[in-house]
Amino acid sequence: MHRWTLALLTAGLLATTATGCVGGAAADPGAADVGSRRAEGAPRETLQLAEQLLIKECMEKQGHKFWVEPPQPDNVSTRFPYVVDDPAWARAHGYGTDLRLAEDAEARRDPNQRYFRSMPAKTRSVLVSALNGAQPEGLSVRLPNGMQVTHSDQGCQATAQRQLYSDLQAWFRATRVTRSLGDMRIGLVSNDKRYQAALKPWARCMREQGYTYAGPALARAAATQSQTPWPRAKEVRLASAEARCATSSGLSSVAKSLDAEYRDELRRRYPRESADLARLKREALPRARAIVARRD
Repeated sequence: MHRWTLALLTAGLLATTATGCVGGAAADPGAADVGSRRAEGAPRETLQLAEQLLIKECMEKQGHKFWVEPPQPDNVSTRFPYVVDDPAWARAHGYGTDLRLAEDAEARRDPNQRYFRSMPAKTRSVLVSALNGAQPEGLSVRLPNGMQVTHSDQGCQATAQRQLYSDLQAWFRATRVTRSLGDMRIGLVSNDKRYQAALKPWARCMREQGYTYAGPALARAAATQSQTPWPRAKEVRLASAEARCATSSGLSSVAKSLDAEYRDELRRRYPRESADLARLKREALPRARAIVARRD
């Protein structure tokens, strides 16, 4: 979700449904140099950059300014959905509070954010409508959990995705459903009796190091959701203990095995969306490379 949209959602000025929008941004004057470096880069980066460049064209045609935002790094929940199991990462970042604070600081310096906040409320609404469409209508899908989500098929983001992926409704369905399957998979793993059983030796290991948390989620919450921020050294010690116990107790291996098992199961249950997503990305990649290359 783009930071402009987040700001307006907080203010209650933008009507949207469950999924809202996925953040796109546009290029700054140095984007050509970035583009030339990424044109032959990883497909994910190339697709993301191409979409942003298309959004830039669209927004500028409407008289708005727009700058490229770097891809947001994975947070600790994305990187370690079940348990922190990388001791080196834990020693460096604890539960990632340092990375979150750095990201927050970067967001405050972000030119899109500064531009957006410099505008009066009415203009902010115009900017978000130009990006996302005025109303969340035109695209719709029912997720595996039964939730109906919608999004506008107008606005610069939809325009860019239509140019890049051709079939906008198929792209919307594939991305929203596969994202929902990822959340579903994490829930299935976390509630699996094999995962629950593996928590017991992990908790014993943690008790031996002076911590009485029944599971990694409780440890993470204690360190990151406290009203009083933890000292960095305290956070790092807890995360490091969690990572050591994740490996020595076998919890990490169980979680990874179950994650792969449920990933395969959900793909079998919902083959269309996974196949469509792979196909749409594959077909869009030559277009994306051409879009990025012509900015050189």
